[in-house]
Amino acid sequence: MSQDLSRVRNIGISAHIDSGKTTLTERILFYTDKIHAIHEVRGKDGVGAKMDSMELEKERGITIQSAATYCTWKNIDINIIDTPGHVDFTVEVERALRVLDGAVLVLCSVGGVQSQSITVNRQMTRYNVPRIAFINKCDRTGANPDKVSEQLRDKLELNAHMMQIPIGLESELEGAIDLVTMKAVYYDGDNGEIIREDVIPADMIEEAEDKREALLEEISMFSEELMEAVLEGGDVDVQLIYDAVRQGTLSLEFTPVFIGSAYKNNGVQALLDAVEQYLPCPTDVENLALDLKEDEKEFPVSNDPKDPLIMLAFKLEDGRYGQLTYVRTYQGEVRKGETVYNNRTGKKVKIGRLCRMHSDEMQEIDSCGSGDIVALFGIDCASGDTFTAGSISCSMTSMHIPEPVISLAVIPVDNKAQINMSKALNRFTKEDPTFRTYVDHETGETIVSGMGELHLEVYVERMKREYDALVEVGAPQVAYRETISQRAEFNYIHKKQTGGSGQFGRVAGYMEPLEEGDYEFVDKIVGGVIPREFIGSCDKGFKKSLDKGSLCGAAITGIRCVINDGSYHNVDSSDVAFQLASVGAFKEGYLKAKPVIMEPIMKVAVEGPSEFQGAVMGSINQRRGMIIGTSEEGLYTVIEAEVPLSEMFGYSTTLRSLTQGKAEFTMEFATFKPVPKSVGEDLVKAYQDERKNS
Repeated sequence: MSQDLSRVRNIGISAHIDSGKTTLTERILFYTDKIHAIHEVRGKDGVGAKMDSMELEKERGITIQSAATYCTWKNIDINIIDTPGHVDFTVEVERALRVLDGAVLVLCSVGGVQSQSITVNRQMTRYNVPRIAFINKCDRTGANPDKVSEQLRDKLELNAHMMQIPIGLESELEGAIDLVTMKAVYYDGDNGEIIREDVIPADMIEEAEDKREALLEEISMFSEELMEAVLEGGDVDVQLIYDAVRQGTLSLEFTPVFIGSAYKNNGVQALLDAVEQYLPCPTDVENLALDLKEDEKEFPVSNDPKDPLIMLAFKLEDGRYGQLTYVRTYQGEVRKGETVYNNRTGKKVKIGRLCRMHSDEMQEIDSCGSGDIVALFGIDCASGDTFTAGSISCSMTSMHIPEPVISLAVIPVDNKAQINMSKALNRFTKEDPTFRTYVDHETGETIVSGMGELHLEVYVERMKREYDALVEVGAPQVAYRETISQRAEFNYIHKKQTGGSGQFGRVAGYMEPLEEGDYEFVDKIVGGVIPREFIGSCDKGFKKSLDKGSLCGAAITGIRCVINDGSYHNVDSSDVAFQLASVGAFKEGYLKAKPVIMEPIMKVAVEGPSEFQGAVMGSINQRRGMIIGTSEEGLYTVIEAEVPLSEMFGYSTTLRSLTQGKAEFTMEFATFKPVPKSVGEDLVKAYQDERKNS
């Protein structure tokens, strides 16, 4: 790959489910000569799209893991990551956006801005990723790119403007008018590979001129030269327009919108040109690292290949060749056979094999430079680790990892399945930070937790297929939380006298609700009533107590523990004594602090024909849902609501039968809220019965 960073683009393709991300990536690979035949996501030929390499992905027609590839377009090297649309696999999008410089937000010209488009846009904003929008599926009945462009402005609050207008729509889609060059562009040949430019159809000249004028007015804000040229009238230099749009896109103040139909091979090359013209190269984006020697002080990485190496492992995959670690280099160079340092573990690591990935295929390379996305082999590390040359010690800023909200018990059917299951779980937890596993000490069962029913279903299926681990699955469990609703004091003495030295520790103080965060420990001890060396023991004891609340056995969050008094014994006080005293103090205070059970509330969006609106609203109300808003788009209605996760199990079946299979829904975690009194009582009773029986 070229070392001229201005000719490198690291981009992600993100969107709502079924907007055509994978189909678009497939076409990009075809037009850039990376593949020589096009296969569809749900193709009849049984091959499936290149980027969906997992069997499950081909069967379900969805993307589960983000896939990386690279291609070259007009002397530009493009690293592409195709990301999943389902919110259950949201961490795949999160980690891709963490390392990418730019993104393409794909929208369906009929569905427009949907719930997941909003989530993906929020993730792009979180990592300051400049984006261009591509309105796909303009060949579908009901296609309306103007409406979608308006939704980008209203719903996502993006300053989005169309750079093209379609020539024909739905089944009559022919091409597009480029508002910059004022030419009609058509895509001829069997696969749209022949680009033909022509004059604008006579009946569209007026509309094109009006739209161009509005576009120039908007983007002249980003370039004084362009503003002057527009005010003077006459022909405006095309390069000035390109520069102004690029300026607006990089500053996140403008989003250029392109149109087409990837499935019908229309408009993809124009999108590739836009990636080259408007999306940033690695040096256009400021990436920050934390200097571990200077108290995590932030500093910008240089992108200079001559500087000491900094690279981030953002995704792990255990494939047929062993552990594959996807890394993004931010500065410096790395060569095969070199030794680098893992800053989290402090260990030296030798780079054995270095590869460039093309979905599930690879090409061996000898070295890579800053701004590159490549894969390393046989390196033991975790997702989010930073590797550096020995001369510097720093860490790239971390990713946002959402907490799991749903759990299942997985029970292996026999001993062989038990061994294979632990291998599978070991791998999956390493690969996916939102997938967790632990053993319930009371029941001895293995519990897996994740982001939703589909998330866990896919992992259970993968255990069976990839590891031959036959498991039975328990009923889904909701990840409840417990918290306190008022301040309470504690004053607890732990005293134990057996032969030899005993145990003694007194811990006093108070606990109170914490607005932000899960737990905070405050030390207000004065006069050495608890010696310094035991303060950490008190913190440890409180932390231990957070694992299980007394109401329904859920983890405790949102609590601040303050110690302000205590006493010790010269001989009998120890680390263990103060840990146990803190556990006792916590229990004493917790019961007085009026604990409550909190449940995860999901943001649910149901989309379906308007005739079923009443039935869908009824089904949401029955599930303790609160409807936030409804919006009608033609014959379709979108209902947005907040519903407790515990009420959403099996909702897809209910919705299907209510709407003759014509409606679909998406959901993502919104917040935790206290459970109603009657539900809380049932949970407490169920927990007490379980404890009696175990």
